[in-house]
Amino acid sequence: MKKFIQTILAGLLVSSFLLTACSPIALSSTPTALPEATRQSNAAISLEDGLGRTVTLKQPAARIISLAPSNTEILFAIGAGSQVVGRDSYSDFPIEAKSVQEIGGPSFGSSKELITKLQPDLILAADINSPDLMAEFEKLGMTVFYLKNPKDISGLFANIETVGQLTGHYDEAVSLVETLKNRVSYVDSTVKKSNSKPKVFYEVDGSDPAKPWTTGPGSFMDTMIKQAGGINAGETLPMEWAQISQEELIIQNPDIILLGDAKFGVTAETVKQRAGWDAIKAVKDNKIIVFDDDLVSRPGPRLVDGLEALAKTIHPELFQ
Repeated sequence: MKKFIQTILAGLLVSSFLLTACSPIALSSTPTALPEATRQSNAAISLEDGLGRTVTLKQPAARIISLAPSNTEILFAIGAGSQVVGRDSYSDFPIEAKSVQEIGGPSFGSSKELITKLQPDLILAADINSPDLMAEFEKLGMTVFYLKNPKDISGLFANIETVGQLTGHYDEAVSLVETLKNRVSYVDSTVKKSNSKPKVFYEVDGSDPAKPWTTGPGSFMDTMIKQAGGINAGETLPMEWAQISQEELIIQNPDIILLGDAKFGVTAETVKQRAGWDAIKAVKDNKIIVFDDDLVSRPGPRLVDGLEALAKTIHPELFQ
């Protein structure tokens, strides 16, 4: 269970990141229009954040503190990495982010003095950060923008464009979004070519092999697996994140096992050694695959990498 909690923290409370559609997500072909004045580097910016508050900057932020890995990845992806002066301890991608001052997290209780010394003109928060913490920073005279986790891929694109506006990199954000849309569309069109839908078990935490944690119906992974051309072995569970009994897993008999907990030392060999798991088709066929959970648990640009990786894993015959 400890590993499960760590996974959720590192993944920015991924249970709140739900992709609501179960079929390929419709993507807008045009970005949100932005007034010309807002495009100018010295123009004032006023936007509504994820808490419904209107946040105003006199000009695009030049000194930014990121409180979440997803935010950090967005900032670097749109070319605003040099403006990041502080980042939470989980922000480890891209590699350049590691050279930025670490400020702890997720409560940042002992970091307020350091954050104040960094003199940010914008603190970019996310769902992993409590609204009460945001209020504390605001009492210290800091500007905080709460970037709420998106509910779908289109919401991710909107977040990227929002960060582009806040940082003076809107054009770069629009360009990135268009590239990501094209990649998602390619996955969707390619997966449609297959008539098969392999059943996939995504392991979040296998600390208890008799009742491993997985993703249930309505979770972002449930929808990602379906969009990638598979069936989620946990879709019959009662909630979005739940433990599945070994008996039920054997009944579901997945074709593929994805190890989202590989970062904690779980391997195909350790899975094969679990009592009773030799009855599962994926184990018999040696289709136990290590999967980079960061690609699907951080609602940043790499979410599209995660969709591509899932599709290629579930349907390798289509992506040769």
